[in-house]
Amino acid sequence: MTVRTCAVAAAIIASAGCGASSTESTATQAAKDLPPINTGAASLRAGFGTMDRLVEAAKHEGALNVIALPRQWVNYGEVIDTFADKYGLKVNELEPGASSKRELDVATQLKPDVFDLTMDMAVYGADRFAPYKVQGWQDLPDDVKDPAGAWYAAYGGYMSIGYDPREVKAPASFADLLQPGYRVALDGDPLRSAGAFDGVMAASMRSGVPRPEQGVELFAKLKQAGRFTEPAKANTIVAWDHLNAARSAQHPDAWRVAIPRETPLGGYHAQAINKAAPHPAAARLWQEFVFSDEGQNLLQKGYARPARGEAMLMKGTLDAEQAAKMPKAPGPPVLLTIPQADAAKAYLKQEWTKSVG
Repeated sequence: MTVRTCAVAAAIIASAGCGASSTESTATQAAKDLPPINTGAASLRAGFGTMDRLVEAAKHEGALNVIALPRQWVNYGEVIDTFADKYGLKVNELEPGASSKRELDVATQLKPDVFDLTMDMAVYGADRFAPYKVQGWQDLPDDVKDPAGAWYAAYGGYMSIGYDPREVKAPASFADLLQPGYRVALDGDPLRSAGAFDGVMAASMRSGVPRPEQGVELFAKLKQAGRFTEPAKANTIVAWDHLNAARSAQHPDAWRVAIPRETPLGGYHAQAINKAAPHPAAARLWQEFVFSDEGQNLLQKGYARPARGEAMLMKGTLDAEQAAKMPKAPGPPVLLTIPQADAAKAYLKQEWTKSVG
């Protein structure tokens, strides 16, 4: 090796050494710029700085407690399993069949980290939640999230009519259910089940306004005609479209879905973090996953309508093939206000049993 070659080699080595030192210095400075980990923070940036640090904190906790998530509901089984495998966390599934009210009632005892709630119960329980704004916060419509981040809708749907096409024609409206041949069921008792209550409300809609007396009257007429029955005996079931669509996907020749032409009633389920979450970092990681493109597409796979769906469609990240399989809606949904829902519940409590039984 010549002196000149040695000099060049030395220069290269020195340059490489300087580069490594500079890189190390930059990384050290970046680490110093990150905030101290705060598992109770209201955003990823404020509490962790990066997703990697959030994942690390969640893995340190080791587990996540969820409640009221039936595995067949909006594909939650795959959502839970994907989350657990992706991050190496144990997911404890508490009371999968619990109602939204039950979730809040047993929270102190069972200690869930996160909640999945109907909108009215999310509003009711807001003071029990730890505010947290996911990275996709701006993609969520303003009318389905709490401005302070206490709760925020993850998915929604339309109230629909599922029917057996071998026995009855496709109903265009709830009034069609009064025609001969329809044996109609609700998805539960409207005095106890949110889905059944919303079914009565969907039948009550007139020009965008719920008229609970109209809904009760329709089911009372079906009862009088001997055609209001239980789901196992029905050829027509009023339920959320994701439930009817999932059944239709399994039995396309025996079950189809219609969203009536009257003002379509919609509803959302909101996510929230328990203020007393035993695994606060895992709770925040769960929210980031549920609201990520991957999580939202997994919910859509269960025929739910992702809350970030419109923004994802514009960005090209929505699963277009699955979106094409969703039941067609006649227009944007109408959401019940809290006062409307409260007034309707009071009316049904007074009139349902004596009118329908």
